[in-house]
Amino acid sequence: MLGGIFSFHSRWKDRQDTYMHEPLPLQCTSLNFRGFQYAQAMLFAIEEINNSTDLLPGISLGCKIYDACASIARGVRVALALANGNEVVSAPSEAPCTRTAQVQAILGETFSSPCMAIATVIGSFHIPLISHFATCACLSDKTKYPSFLRTIPSDYYQSRALAQLVKYFGWTWVGAIRSNDDYGNNGMATFTETAQQLGICLEYSVSFFRADPPDKIQKLIDIIKASTSKVIVTFLSPTELYVLMYEFFHHSLTGYQWVGTEAWIFDSETAARDRHHILDGAIGLSIPKAHVSGMREFMLNVKPLNSTSNELFTEFWETFFSCKFKMSKSSAENQRECTGHEDVTEVQNSFTDMSLMPIFYNVYKGVYAVAHALHNILSCNKTCNNKVQLDPFTILQHIQKIQFTTKEGDEVYFNENGDPAAKYEIINWQPTENGIVDFVTVGLYDASLPADKQLSLQNKPLIWAQNSQQVPLSVCSKKCPPGTRKVLQKGKPVCCYDCLRCAEGEMSNTTDSVTCVSCHPEFWSNEGRDACVKKETEFLSYKDIIGALLTAASLFGTCMTAAVALIFFRYRQTPVVRANNSELSFLLLFSLSLCFLCSLTFIGRPSEWSCMLRHTAFGITFVLCISCVLGKTIVVLMAFRATLPGSDVMKWFGPTQQKLSVLGFTLIQVIICILWLTISPPFPFKNYKTFKDKIILECALGSAVGFWAVLGYIGLLAMLCFILAFLARKLPDNFNEAKFITFSMLIFCAVWITFIPAYVSSPGKFSVAVEIFAILASSFGLLICIFIPKCYIILLKPEKNTKKHMMGKGAPKL
Repeated sequence: MLGGIFSFHSRWKDRQDTYMHEPLPLQCTSLNFRGFQYAQAMLFAIEEINNSTDLLPGISLGCKIYDACASIARGVRVALALANGNEVVSAPSEAPCTRTAQVQAILGETFSSPCMAIATVIGSFHIPLISHFATCACLSDKTKYPSFLRTIPSDYYQSRALAQLVKYFGWTWVGAIRSNDDYGNNGMATFTETAQQLGICLEYSVSFFRADPPDKIQKLIDIIKASTSKVIVTFLSPTELYVLMYEFFHHSLTGYQWVGTEAWIFDSETAARDRHHILDGAIGLSIPKAHVSGMREFMLNVKPLNSTSNELFTEFWETFFSCKFKMSKSSAENQRECTGHEDVTEVQNSFTDMSLMPIFYNVYKGVYAVAHALHNILSCNKTCNNKVQLDPFTILQHIQKIQFTTKEGDEVYFNENGDPAAKYEIINWQPTENGIVDFVTVGLYDASLPADKQLSLQNKPLIWAQNSQQVPLSVCSKKCPPGTRKVLQKGKPVCCYDCLRCAEGEMSNTTDSVTCVSCHPEFWSNEGRDACVKKETEFLSYKDIIGALLTAASLFGTCMTAAVALIFFRYRQTPVVRANNSELSFLLLFSLSLCFLCSLTFIGRPSEWSCMLRHTAFGITFVLCISCVLGKTIVVLMAFRATLPGSDVMKWFGPTQQKLSVLGFTLIQVIICILWLTISPPFPFKNYKTFKDKIILECALGSAVGFWAVLGYIGLLAMLCFILAFLARKLPDNFNEAKFITFSMLIFCAVWITFIPAYVSSPGKFSVAVEIFAILASSFGLLICIFIPKCYIILLKPEKNTKKHMMGKGAPKL
């Protein structure tokens, strides 16, 4: 014997109990044809099993079906009646057999909250309760509901599938409405959790019950009116949805995209009630379509009983055909009489609508699950062992382990939580020209597949709210394009943000980037901040204007030095050339040409050898140059000291000593350079700091001490040379070279003193240009101040190029 609990009525009359006498039984109202359909599906499965020779041969299944009246309290009451084997209402029966048998399993109830109450009560007795439509994930808790099973997937999967569906269409700012019961609250809680993981925000999440007072429903409507989201995710039973549809029409709320669950998304009755097209374009999840051969015909093959003693069936028949039987207590004069021969198929209503065939199929599978469990317990082959004592716990254990295939080819089994495999179809409401809604399957969801393959949409056109062909946009903030990053708005959900442009040197190449990525030091962000481009490398090149000018100046100085050297060589026997150690003069000219040429090593792309060469060549050639000038200055001083009576100073500073002094001064600089190159030599370096968008290729000093030691030694010699030349500037001679050396050293020192701050403050390649300019300026200063006056006399004033004039007094002004 199987038990069945279905709601043949959807409402009941409220009674005010006085507590003066025992409360009267619940009076049910509002006949619900869906309950009759579920009962018919159960009867069809039982009849099919009883007619089968393969399943439970020799065993007949019977059933006791009760009306729960959509009441949790009544559902618990009838469940206890089924468990105890007692009738709900004690009434005399004329049937010969009045003994009632305890049921082996109970099919039902339709909704989650009644199932939770019933499963809590009968769970202690281990009586299997198999629901065809209760989807609350809470019912998977075997510690609370040990005997509960179902043939419809848990909302644990449906909630996640809905969240993935919402994410698929890019809706990150949605509203949520749920029934204020276990189904709605638990389903929406799971959806909210998954939505947050997927980056979806709920602008509002409200609950209501169909019996709520008007002011509470008005608050719900006000919340929706004030919202900016255009997508509404629902966990509602059809009865709550009917109330909501009326309120939306009454307040002219249109243009919302509805996302629904299996509770109503493929219910033709819900579509028929939506006369104002509030739900047009809705999308949601439904149980996969099913077809059970013979079920439709059986369900519509309804005939009245021989007597009208069954009040429930009488009420069904009278309501279905709008007629009254003669014996009916509620017969009225203005209603036609029921004949009992009316044809059910001639009437179109929710009973003849087969859109819920997948749910009917769930009832069918539940009956077969019990039958297969009994078949195994009774060790049925060709016959069954009738002597086996059946107890609920054994039946429950076998139902949990069964695995069979229906005649339609569908595999049926339960997991450890008593749930079947989770598979859904994605349904889109597409209104047709005649106003009827077409439930179009546009995709599938299979929880058994890998996460990235669970949701799949077919290449079919979809209809959205207000018959739009475009996917609705429901976001708090528009997507941040590449080149920007999201900055959350204070006090708002994570879906509400501003788009901030990436800073210089940072980029983002994805939409809705949370952060901007810093470019590699050798790269820089482009104008759009959506890519890193290679930085421009900068160094003083021969192709640059400033590089070309400095190269020309260097070559001009070299040629000018060579020209002076040729003039001196041509007139090497003249007094002007011979007057101050011509060998030092030629050595000085040679060192000056090297000074001009060493500036070329500063131009071009820095390399390891050029970095070491440029500073050492500069240091050594300049020391050689200053040493020669210093030698010439000392010669002038010593020459006039030698003219004093008793002075033999010139024998201590003859030509050999002069050459040795130059060699000695230069050797010190060579030693400094060798130590510098050995300990920490200059090396090519990429400077990323001076300019953000450029790479400066320069020579790092390696050892700053080495660089300033080289420069300091040059400065020391220059200052010494300047002091000695300054002391010798007024010595009596018609051509006193000390005057010109003094002036040249003054220029030299001025150039290198101003070089230091200019070098330090100049960015990039300009610091190199400053150093080259200092080299060329000081070199030209020495060349022009020391040698040009002599060339002037040699070439333009040959009459003054005589020993007599050179030794004469009163030197002419030059």
